[in-house]
Amino acid sequence: MTVIVEEPMSLGAEDNREERPALVPSLFPHIPPTLYFSTANEKVELLPAEQRRLLKWKISTVTPNIVKHTIGRSHFKATKKSYDWLGCWGHHMKSPGFKALGEHQKLNHFPGTFQIGRKDRLWRNLSKMQVRFGKQEFSFFPRTFVLPQDIKMLRKAWEDGGSKQKWIIKPPASARGIGIQVIHRWSQMPRKRPLLVQKYLHKPYLISGNKFDLRIYVYVSTYDPLRIYIFSDGLVRFASCKYSSSMKTLGNKFMHLTNYSVNKKNSEYQSNSDDKACQGHKWALKALWQYLGSKGVNTTLIWEKIKDIVIKTIIASEPYVNSLLKMHVRTPYSCHELFGFDIMLDEKLKPWILEVNISPSLHSNTALDVSVKGQMIRDLLNLAGFRIPRKDDVVTPSSSSSSSTTSLCGGNRERTKPDLSADERVKRAFYLTQRYANQDFLSTVLSALTPEDVCVLAESEDELTRLGQFERIFPSPSSSRYLRFFECSRYLNILLDQWEQKYWNNRTKGISLLTTLCEKRVHLGTTDPAHMWSKCSYISRFEPHRQDLVISRSRVVVTHQHRSHDDDDDCSDGETSSVSSLPVSQSPGSSVTSSACASPQPSLAHSLLPQQFASL
Repeated sequence: MTVIVEEPMSLGAEDNREERPALVPSLFPHIPPTLYFSTANEKVELLPAEQRRLLKWKISTVTPNIVKHTIGRSHFKATKKSYDWLGCWGHHMKSPGFKALGEHQKLNHFPGTFQIGRKDRLWRNLSKMQVRFGKQEFSFFPRTFVLPQDIKMLRKAWEDGGSKQKWIIKPPASARGIGIQVIHRWSQMPRKRPLLVQKYLHKPYLISGNKFDLRIYVYVSTYDPLRIYIFSDGLVRFASCKYSSSMKTLGNKFMHLTNYSVNKKNSEYQSNSDDKACQGHKWALKALWQYLGSKGVNTTLIWEKIKDIVIKTIIASEPYVNSLLKMHVRTPYSCHELFGFDIMLDEKLKPWILEVNISPSLHSNTALDVSVKGQMIRDLLNLAGFRIPRKDDVVTPSSSSSSSTTSLCGGNRERTKPDLSADERVKRAFYLTQRYANQDFLSTVLSALTPEDVCVLAESEDELTRLGQFERIFPSPSSSRYLRFFECSRYLNILLDQWEQKYWNNRTKGISLLTTLCEKRVHLGTTDPAHMWSKCSYISRFEPHRQDLVISRSRVVVTHQHRSHDDDDDCSDGETSSVSSLPVSQSPGSSVTSSACASPQPSLAHSLLPQQFASL
């Protein structure tokens, strides 16, 4: 069956739509194109029949109509088979299930993102970051307790706070406002556990007397290197009763909760179909910025603070996700994810994070929803970079496969990854084992670009040509400061950060360099000494006084070990790599260290886990 578009069109209208090419070429030679996803007023050209037969999409029970409509315009057909699909928008699944993903398949989740998608894990991980880096950097979430573990601390905080304080109670894994209540007496505390208890933000910013929150759409195309995008539009959801701080009103969910699924049940709820209008109980985010701007509010400052929250929160999930990716996913291509961040503004217009949704609602009940979510999904799918696989890559699974993890994807082949050359491993080890590396040193990472370096940089530049209304917020010209928040330094994050610093104000020059390298097919593998790091020497250039430092490039031995990240059923073991024979020979007094997870930031040296080399 072919998935149809959402708007019925006459044949005349169909004929008048602009036809767009089915494939978006890469900026660079010898890199395959990506599939184009159109808006409703465009039509996409038909590919040749042999390629068109490969356009299969796995439809699940949770695939939203807005996704079905978008892929239908690009001539995807729904399939119930488990092995021949290219894309799927479905449920999150337990980490071992990701092993079944074929290298040509792309699923809309990463393993382990529940570490910010579950309310209790989100607060636990943000609290860890606050302990490590201080409240000045991590003060954007309310004081939170997870019961039953924190019951004694909560009782003390409750008694210290006096009788006028309010607390909000949330089940840790619920959605749509289910089970949430605001209380002010200890006797109102539910006995059911587990439970999340938070200090209630009792002085929210109000518009026309109503409380509201923001739904911000965030897209992560890859976790290693980490690339984070934020959509320029979003939704503003209002409570449908005017706000009161009176204790007597705490039971009124239409006043204290902003969830659409709660407020639509109120007879006084007013819908809004105009994405430019400031009316009703749901607005477009751009309409809110227009409204606040007219009141003299600096909306740019609020937006920058929201971006800061997003980057830090995604980084809090990063060690868990990358650990599980190494264990369960064959290729980085196979995973991407849309997050729905819920943000509230207090009376001083400070943004606070309320929760992160790893399956944000894409139901489109009004023209406003279609306008915002339709554009967002179309831009997201273009940004994702779906490729047409070679016919040989879409293989029928072995009939002997009976693993439970094959229900989504079929087959249970052993995971395969593109192997880094010994030269690339040596380079990565070298840049990750410098405890006191400065900017002059780190900038030399671009001096001899290896094949994998060129692949990653070309992919990153290509994504920037497919942004639509998304904006990349990490890496960016100003994102270097966030590298210190990573539990473990990763080579590719350093590479992209240095690329941004060097070429952000002259991208044409960077693109020209990569074009030349791709023309020479460097990204496909090379024996050219100019692109083999071990054949080049930069030591004397970045630190003349360390002439006695010798780089031994004869061998690097990488072993693997397993690291446990809490007692999670979905995050029990994380794979890391450690260097047992480092490519560095130290002289007395040298600042090179064998700590394979050492950060290039001096301030992080004491807080990182030695002998972990998670980025290889």
